[in-house]
Amino acid sequence: MKTSKGEHVFLAVNYVFLALFGISALVPLINILAVSLSDSSAIISGKVSIWPIGWNIEAYRQLIEGTRIIYALKNSIIITVVGVALSMLFTILAAYPLSRNTFYGRRFFTLAIVFTMLFGGGLIPSFLVIKELGLINSYAAIWLPSLVSAFNMMIMRTFFLNIPSELEDAARMDGCGEYRMLLQIFLPLSLPVLATLTLFYSVGYWNQFLTVLLYINDAKKYNLTVLVQNMVANQQLLQQINTFQAEDSVSMTPEAIKAGAVVILLLPLMIVYPFLQKYFVKGALVGAVKG
Repeated sequence: MKTSKGEHVFLAVNYVFLALFGISALVPLINILAVSLSDSSAIISGKVSIWPIGWNIEAYRQLIEGTRIIYALKNSIIITVVGVALSMLFTILAAYPLSRNTFYGRRFFTLAIVFTMLFGGGLIPSFLVIKELGLINSYAAIWLPSLVSAFNMMIMRTFFLNIPSELEDAARMDGCGEYRMLLQIFLPLSLPVLATLTLFYSVGYWNQFLTVLLYINDAKKYNLTVLVQNMVANQQLLQQINTFQAEDSVSMTPEAIKAGAVVILLLPLMIVYPFLQKYFVKGALVGAVKG
């Protein structure tokens, strides 16, 4: 089918707009990376834009030697890996029965879960529940409230509903039970939505901030997000970092140290995303076709 001149103009304008929008989002990240790798004098004089001036990695060395950023990175990885594993497990176990026509009360439980997307208990009741359960100062206080996202569960449920019923009928004729049906039929066909929800949960757990401040009292258990926020907001902490530098090292500006911390915070997700990106659009769209 031949496209009209108006359609060509629309596509051209659309591509230009999306390109400018992408550049506007990318330039600040490039600038932060350039600042973290630049010389202090160039940063103070405001010469750094998108390319480092006076290449050095002193800011990263001071971060590693003068702060608990490695321990915070380890804590973030533990929170994210364990949290994503638990959330995906319980999301699958919730979505599968709600997608089966044979499940009694399926409509009631689905509406009850959707209700939680509209109304919540609030911050204070949630804190009191976590306190009464004895989960304060443990990562379980982070994992439990975020265990199942109703939105993500509905996406997976809808994806399961789109799987042809003929596959299920054929599997049942071969004597396939519910657990084997889920493990050998549904999950292998659900890689796009599994990758998409893994990315959703990963971003959520990696960026946990308020829940860590509320429930974690031990600074040694802080994740990377909280540590970086403290560094950005606390000028005194940045000055203390410089006291840990060696005699022959170069003094770095607070801007370079803050930029390095932000880069370390963003880097893991930027590395993981390209591997899941090819499943992202397909998983999100197919899981939202029908309800």
